[in-house]
Amino acid sequence: MFYREAGQFKTSYAADQQVFPIRQDRIAIVLLLAVAFFVVPVFASEYWMKGIIIPFLIFALAALGLNILTGYAGQLSLGSAAFMAVGAYAAFNFMLRIDGMPLIVAFALGGLSAALVGIAFGLPSLRIKGFYLAVATLAAQFFVVWLLTKVGWFSDNSSSGVITTQAMQIFGYKFETAASKYLLVLSIVVSMAMLAKNMVRGSIGRAWMAVRDMDVAAEVIGIRIMHTKLIAFAVSSFYCGVAGALYAFAYIGTVEPEGFNLDLSFKILFMIIIGGVGSIMGSFLGAAFIVLLPILLDVLVQEFLTSIFPASINSNLQLIVFGGLIIFFLIVEPHGLARLWQIAKEKLRLWPFPH
Repeated sequence: MFYREAGQFKTSYAADQQVFPIRQDRIAIVLLLAVAFFVVPVFASEYWMKGIIIPFLIFALAALGLNILTGYAGQLSLGSAAFMAVGAYAAFNFMLRIDGMPLIVAFALGGLSAALVGIAFGLPSLRIKGFYLAVATLAAQFFVVWLLTKVGWFSDNSSSGVITTQAMQIFGYKFETAASKYLLVLSIVVSMAMLAKNMVRGSIGRAWMAVRDMDVAAEVIGIRIMHTKLIAFAVSSFYCGVAGALYAFAYIGTVEPEGFNLDLSFKILFMIIIGGVGSIMGSFLGAAFIVLLPILLDVLVQEFLTSIFPASINSNLQLIVFGGLIIFFLIVEPHGLARLWQIAKEKLRLWPFPH
C-alpha cells in the first residue's frame, strides 16, 4: 500500500530518467544517508567504526569495481586484490615523493595507476574470455604481489615490502579519530557508488551489457569491443585501486604485499556472487554478508554452541556454518541477495492485493 508510484506523474524526460524515479526510494535513500552521516558517528563505538563499518565500506567499493567488470561487462577477473595493492602502494608513493601532495589527489592517482595496470592485464580479454581470461588476470595477482615484494623502491626500500602510510590530512584537518576516518571513507564510497550507478545507466553501461550478453551482436550494431572491454577494465581497476588506498590509509595503516593475496581476490568475488552479479546494491549486500556474518557467527558460537560441540569442532564451526549459509543462499536465489530485495519490492507494490 505504501510502496506504489500511483499519482507520481513524470512531466519531463529528466524526471523520468532520474536515478530513483519512485518517491519512496528517494526518501529511503535520504534517510539512509542521514543515518550513515549523522547518527552512526555519534552512537557507534570506536570498535564498530574501525573494525567493522570502515572495512565493510572499503570492501563494498572493491566489490563494486569487480561488479562493473564481471557483472556488467561480463569479463571474469581474479586480480581484484592486485589492483587494490597497486592503488595502496601508488598512493603511498605519491604522498612520499611529492611534497604537498593532497590526500584526495593521491587516492585518485592511486586509482589511475591501478587503472593503467588493469588495462595492461585486460588486453588478453580481446582474444580470450571466460575461465581463460580469469587465468590471465590471475597472473596479475601473482605478478603484482611479487613485484611489490622484490622491488624495494615501491616500499621505500623496506626489506619485506611493508609500508606504513602517512597521516591523512585535508586542508589542515587531520583524520585521526575513528569517526573522522569513517566519514571520509563514507563520503568517497557514496560518491563513487552514485557515479557507478549513473555510468551503468548511460551509454557506456549499455555497451558493457551488450558485450556481456553477446559480443558478436554488439559488434554488429557498432559497439567497439576492444574500446568497451578496456574501459571496463580501467574503471573496475580504478575503483579497486581507490579501495586499496582507503584500505591502507584509513583501515590498516601498515600493509604488506601478502595482505593483498589471492584469498582477498576470492573474498571480493564471493561478495558479488552472494550479493548479486550486475547490481550496485548487490555489491553492498555481498560485502555486508561477508564482513558482518562471520562476526555474528563468532558471537553465536561463543555464546551457545561452545558447550555442545568438542573443541576440535568449535575451532572450525564458524567456517562450516558460514560455508553452509553461502550454499543455502545460492540455492534459494542464485542471482544473489539483490534479487531477493527486488522480489520483496515487487511484492510490496502489490500488497495487500492477491497476485
